[in-house]
Amino acid sequence: MALVDDSGVVRGACHHDCPDTCAWEVTVEGGRAVRLRGVDDHPFTAGELCPKVNRYLDRVYDPDRLLTPLRRIPGSRKGEASFEPFGWDEAIELVAGRLSAAVAEHGPETVLPYSFAGTQGLVQMGMMADRFFDALGATKLQRHLCGVTAWLGAADVHGSPFGMDPEDLRLSRTILLWGTNTLVTNRHLWPTIEAARADGATVVVVDPVLTSTAERADHHIRLRPGSDVALVLGVIHVLDRDGLVDRDFLDRYTTGGDELLASARPVDLATTASTTGVDVATIEWLAHTFATGRPAAMRVLIGLEHRQNGQEAHRALAMLPAVTGAWRERGGGLCRSTQDYFDHVLTDPVPRRMGDQRPRVVNMAALGEVLAGTYLDRPLDPPVTAMVVHNCNPATITPDQNAVLAGLARDDLFTVVMEQTMTDTARYADVVLPATTQIEHIDLMNSWGHLYLSLNRPAIAPVGQALPNTEVFRRLAAAMALDGPGLADDDETLVRQLLDSDHRWLDGIDLERLDVEGWVRLNVPEGFTPPMDGATATPDGRLRLGRLEYRPGDELPGGSGTGEGTAHLSDRFPLSLLSRKQHLRFLNSHYSGSVAHHPAEGEPMLEVDPVDAEARGIHDGDRVRVFNDRGSLEVRAMVSDRVQPGLVTMPFGWWGPGVNALTNPTVGDPGGNGGRGSAAFHDTLVEIEGASA
Repeated sequence: MALVDDSGVVRGACHHDCPDTCAWEVTVEGGRAVRLRGVDDHPFTAGELCPKVNRYLDRVYDPDRLLTPLRRIPGSRKGEASFEPFGWDEAIELVAGRLSAAVAEHGPETVLPYSFAGTQGLVQMGMMADRFFDALGATKLQRHLCGVTAWLGAADVHGSPFGMDPEDLRLSRTILLWGTNTLVTNRHLWPTIEAARADGATVVVVDPVLTSTAERADHHIRLRPGSDVALVLGVIHVLDRDGLVDRDFLDRYTTGGDELLASARPVDLATTASTTGVDVATIEWLAHTFATGRPAAMRVLIGLEHRQNGQEAHRALAMLPAVTGAWRERGGGLCRSTQDYFDHVLTDPVPRRMGDQRPRVVNMAALGEVLAGTYLDRPLDPPVTAMVVHNCNPATITPDQNAVLAGLARDDLFTVVMEQTMTDTARYADVVLPATTQIEHIDLMNSWGHLYLSLNRPAIAPVGQALPNTEVFRRLAAAMALDGPGLADDDETLVRQLLDSDHRWLDGIDLERLDVEGWVRLNVPEGFTPPMDGATATPDGRLRLGRLEYRPGDELPGGSGTGEGTAHLSDRFPLSLLSRKQHLRFLNSHYSGSVAHHPAEGEPMLEVDPVDAEARGIHDGDRVRVFNDRGSLEVRAMVSDRVQPGLVTMPFGWWGPGVNALTNPTVGDPGGNGGRGSAAFHDTLVEIEGASA
């Protein structure tokens, strides 16, 4: 299937952690990729690639790309990146031997796999890796750094939270973009929103920050960070008070509607305004607009979830369209991730361990704690003594960065990193293994922003000695003589296994068709509306509503978190910190190691409101220290009215000491969900001062 060492054009799809999953084509001359561009006739991405991917071939042929296995030079310190090259056979023998020795001494749970969405391809993201670690019996990683809390909140209402087709926003006449910076993080949806607006739609952004999307919207509602549930309760109060509740929809399609309305009736709008920073008239306008500007849709992604009570916030937003009956019309309802559609039809046929054989589970957000030997305040027995990292850069992306780095620096931790470049994490490895890029391997690409399934065909042979992660795990499984199903399956077989489904949404979609067409829309009926079309996956088939209560997170102004003694954290750290994905040429950490992808300022900046800056004697461009009990950073201040008093922001994803030296690793409701839930990055309190203070 691959066009290797030849000339021509090969179609594929972007692998990045992004809802858009753009279709692209690679032009190959003499076995070398010479051009990569978007494919014009893709129905959703329509030929446009984002600024980071437009230069993807620079990454493929980067002079600093890792092209041979490396091992740490004996006697060197972890973090120094002191390595020497060696061959693949020796590398596999070394890694297999060290993993086997660790298992023999401590048991299989001493091995921790650590991966995330460095690629979102269904094969290369972890299909073979999951089989390998399952056969080994390693500790199981909950990949809950982000995404899962949003799913849990919507699932509380819908069971399986399919949501509406994002392309149906074209038919909406009210569009609430709640906590999502669409122009930056979901750019290919913006033309759909603009088309709806050209036909009379009102676009409202609800966000604490004046984002580029908020600047382009018809209305920007700048609520206080973490007060989303309070605002939803205020809106429902107005809907109930003013006779805008769709009582028939509640009676026919939901349970718990009376409890929800009873939660909102005692709400005092003046108190809501004080809590949220949104005045009473705007709350009333928002309620009336969403109820009467039909079809009315709410678009959410995952930014809102990064809080201790993020699940409750997403539950609240999932309930609001039921109160108004917004689901009745095509173009109305809740528009969130489309991942559930693909998850229902694309599954690995190899079974996983169950029952007594199920290994222990840890949340990836707690990596610093785990590497220190505890989890959920309990000792880990056995401790983690071996760690295998792929598709991830935990030294940069994981909260409580200083604790993570301390764990990675342990002399008794054997760390393997599969990578394309020398990331912050790879610098701490004992062994670094070179990984292929997206144009060098096959993969099957789903999307969490549309309903098109794409095939990524390899356009060139792997550069240097790079190997797909799948091949590395196949070789390790053989070297360790692991006894597990499917450990020798090649990548094309893995694609075929995923497509071998009897689900109606996949009828007629197979590898041969994808090879010809490049992408195919799932057979989800046009205009499919989950609650109206029988897709509510609760036990009784009704949307679950129920009581709703606003509770600020512990690490927010007004929260219950305490610092030294009994003092509230906000007494010492009065500012909320948001870590934002805001740089067009890198949103996560994938490209921030490349100077060519840096923004003009060339360094991370701390945005601070003029009121807070003046109170601290800080001027635009000053170097400041931002700090809390987890860490301290020196950065340059950007005094800006894009943020509001009491809020500061820093970009996510910069390599080196970054915003995650400060961020909160707490997961939502760790007791109730057994450690499930996304990290509360945005429930972080800090103080700032001049760097010379």
